[in-house]
Amino acid sequence: MFVTRFAPSPTGYLHRGHAFSALTAFEAARAAGGRFLLRIEDIDATRCRPPYEEAIYEDLAWLGLEWETPVRRQSDHLDDYQAALAALTADHLTYRCFKTRKELAQAAASAPHGAAEVHRGAALPAAEEAARLAAGDPFAWRLSLDAAETALAGRPLSFFEEGAGPGGERGHILADPALSGGDIVLARKDVGVAYHLAVVVDDALQGVTHVIRGQDLFEATPVQRLLQALLDLPTPAYRHHRLLTGPDGRRFAKRDRAETLRDLRARGVSAAELKAELGFE
Repeated sequence: MFVTRFAPSPTGYLHRGHAFSALTAFEAARAAGGRFLLRIEDIDATRCRPPYEEAIYEDLAWLGLEWETPVRRQSDHLDDYQAALAALTADHLTYRCFKTRKELAQAAASAPHGAAEVHRGAALPAAEEAARLAAGDPFAWRLSLDAAETALAGRPLSFFEEGAGPGGERGHILADPALSGGDIVLARKDVGVAYHLAVVVDDALQGVTHVIRGQDLFEATPVQRLLQALLDLPTPAYRHHRLLTGPDGRRFAKRDRAETLRDLRARGVSAAELKAELGFE
């Protein structure tokens, strides 16, 4: 059965771009006679807020969307992500990286061949790592691309694109995680799990068959495909859609204070009018 999801983060109020993505997934599920899931991606406790989560339910109900309950909230399922991290660690695919973002940026700026090269690393010598841990130094768990390549024994990765990537990519696409810029962060001290790991675990546990999302996440797909292969998880089909842009040509974004769905309601715009504007009659 066709299963898709809309997975917002409650770090601000939804805007037109979110409405377009949610409606695209909802209508796809309805056309296929499938299931539409809502997932709250609230792993970033420093930015996620309960009022924003409540507003998500309000806004989507206003748009006329219906979803299955209970809604999966990532913060309620941290054990699932830790289990996946433990499995990767048991297979010797991860290491603790003590480099700060500033140190990595400085190394990237001075590297002769780009950041991807300097972001590949390995575990510290045991004694040094023990000392850093004893001192309480922060670290990130990273997936070693070198170890992952060895584990896959040269097996190529690919995914099927039913929509279109930013460059019009469609069909079977080879996935090259090395283009991500180096070893992938799986978890941090301040955020118990990172986006890539959480999303592949969630999609597998929820039986998602089709990932429908904006083209801004197209470049995340090879990394997620790699994690699916290493964790022996099913691979969904992908359907990336265009991004909405405002009159200035820039895509709608929370950080740019794009007009929210709450703002639209406040000035009298109806859900039907917004859906017509977005191409959903």
